[in-house]
Amino acid sequence: MHRRALLKSAAVAMALPSLECMFPVFGQTASETPPHRMLLISNNLGVLPKPFFPTQTGPGYELSPYLTELADFRNDFTVFSGLSHPDVEGGHSTENCFLTGARSPTRSGFRNTISLDQFATEKLGQVTRFPTLNLGVNIDKANRSLSWTRDGVLLPAEDRASALFSKMFMQGDKATVARELHRLTERGSILDTLLDDTRQFSQRLGSNDRSRLDQYFTSVREVEQRLHTAREWELRPKTATTESMPDDITDKKLFFQKFELMLSMARLAFESDSTRIITLMVDAFATPSFKLHEDQNTTDGYHNLSHHGQAEGKVKQLEEADRQQMSLLRSLLQELSDKREKGDRLLDRTMILFGSNMGNSNTHDNTNLPALLAGGGFKHGQHLAFNRETNKPLSNLYVSMLQRLGIESDHFASSTSTVTDLELKNA
Repeated sequence: MHRRALLKSAAVAMALPSLECMFPVFGQTASETPPHRMLLISNNLGVLPKPFFPTQTGPGYELSPYLTELADFRNDFTVFSGLSHPDVEGGHSTENCFLTGARSPTRSGFRNTISLDQFATEKLGQVTRFPTLNLGVNIDKANRSLSWTRDGVLLPAEDRASALFSKMFMQGDKATVARELHRLTERGSILDTLLDDTRQFSQRLGSNDRSRLDQYFTSVREVEQRLHTAREWELRPKTATTESMPDDITDKKLFFQKFELMLSMARLAFESDSTRIITLMVDAFATPSFKLHEDQNTTDGYHNLSHHGQAEGKVKQLEEADRQQMSLLRSLLQELSDKREKGDRLLDRTMILFGSNMGNSNTHDNTNLPALLAGGGFKHGQHLAFNRETNKPLSNLYVSMLQRLGIESDHFASSTSTVTDLELKNA
């Protein structure tokens, strides 16, 4: 146990449980079993529902037009229909709620809740250099993210591949490392002082205020443990790679190229075990007219195309854009399938969720959300269809995914259960 953790436990009380983060950081990483991983992808304008959803259900369903792009991996993914977040309505206002399920995002004073990736990190503890990586494509960093703290604070997404590569693989010189360690130490000292001051103040409070302050102490304690963990990782050499530093793509019109690049970075992060949980928000809303093919740009920005009103030209462009995204997903599945980890395909150790907060952007509908889960060691090859009028909570799927990560949790957000028909291969 770290010295400051001991001081805090004496102040906060006796009511706090023993936490995984109180034990030596790298002692948690030793495991004979390869880890499970999770990549969570959302396009905030979704896909055209008719060509995405199959018309048949069960394991023998006929692939929909979009899913034919994934035909080689039909036994490695499950497609869902009839899922959504209860009371998460308001069209585009729901884009930050895809992984939180926070209700009523349009109400006055709305505050988001913790996202799936951050919830999982809290339960698992930090066993890799980065607890999670939060990525974006064409993202409006100030307003959009898939990743949110327990207090409902947006965690900005990284959209520069070069910056991500440097964080994962570029070892700073001694002076750089020393500066970072000094910065972490200074933060720790500030927290120590803060705790001492509030400890004296708490003696004059009533029971209700003391309870609130205990919660505050707990939050500070968690921050300090993260600082301690960061210091330990700063002292450890970064993973080596044979990959070259990627060139950033700054032109928003190169939408598919940027999407492909960030998927490649996610794959590289998993292969190097830099992290085990990644979010990727594809900000189609912020994407202007973009390149469909080498010699063809779309006639309008992505958002305006999504409000197609059944106009044939717009629908045709959207269909092509959706198919290209399915093709990128197929390439990722192939790469993860080719990579082995202790005899297993990396794909079987990695859950990949592709979905959206929008069921139909044309009508601002937030029900019957598109959702596809690949890999992770599940029995796939099926279309699990739920009532499209009275949807099941999408968070039921999230609970199944949390349990696959080894987290003993039976509830997240608006969940009512797990997805009972989603079974493990070896169950």
